Amino acid sequence: MAPDQETVIMAKMTTFLGAVALSALMAAPLRAETTAETVVATVNGTEITLGQMIATRASLPPQYQQLPDDVLFNGILDQLVQQTALAQDTEGKLTKRQEIQLANDQRSAISAFALEAIVKTAVTDAALQAAYDEKFKDFKPGTEYHAAHILVDSEEKANEIKKQIEGGVLFADAAKTHGTDGTAASGGDLGWFGPGMMVKPFEDAVTAMKAGEMKGPVKTDFGFHLIQLIETREAGKPALDDVRDELAAELEQKAVAAQVEALTKAAKVEKPGAALDPALLKDETLLDK
Repeated sequence: MAPDQETVIMAKMTTFLGAVALSALMAAPLRAETTAETVVATVNGTEITLGQMIATRASLPPQYQQLPDDVLFNGILDQLVQQTALAQDTEGKLTKRQEIQLANDQRSAISAFALEAIVKTAVTDAALQAAYDEKFKDFKPGTEYHAAHILVDSEEKANEIKKQIEGGVLFADAAKTHGTDGTAASGGDLGWFGPGMMVKPFEDAVTAMKAGEMKGPVKTDFGFHLIQLIETREAGKPALDDVRDELAAELEQKAVAAQVEALTKAAKVEKPGAALDPALLKDETLLDK
């Protein structure tokens, strides 16, 4: 019994499409695994790799990294091709000054890579916690002060304003009218501060006051102050997150200093030019000889 016409057509179509797919698969080369060493271009035999392109993109400012992938890919590839061609053209043509600068730049870059490795191992959660515990192991709660002031240029004027306040004028209103510094607009409000943050005569006056009290005139190098202590509070120990950046910077600095010291002590360092005239540093003509 002969198959119906539709069945025959479907069979032929399936055979045809299968042959096309097989032909395309055989014609296309198998795609190798893409790595940082994958070559994207060559310039007179010098290879430019995908890794070099990725590193170039990573060093771009954020606004450039947001460009479309195809724009960045083509732009970076063109840039690296041009740079490679230019670098090849300078072979044997660099001046002594340029060769020295290139050596300095390379040394600086490699040193920076070494420091990055030191910092990564130095700043860990455990190290930060230990540094925090050590820094605040002897912490004792202190007192913080919230005060306002009116700063004027003479004792006589300060006394006049004091009488106005004692007569019923609000301290904040008097500060807005008579204050001569940047706090006048906010009624003389200085916000919260702790010991050591104000000049000594001012601090001595504040620490001897009670909340709500006014004192003055108090003379400092800035002029004459009328001071109102608004309130006080106990200064608690800061949370780890509040001082994390500060502690991380300290850990980095200590780790770098220790590693640099260890490496230089272990190295054989000789300084035959230590006795040279320091003024030679300014003689740039030596770079061109």
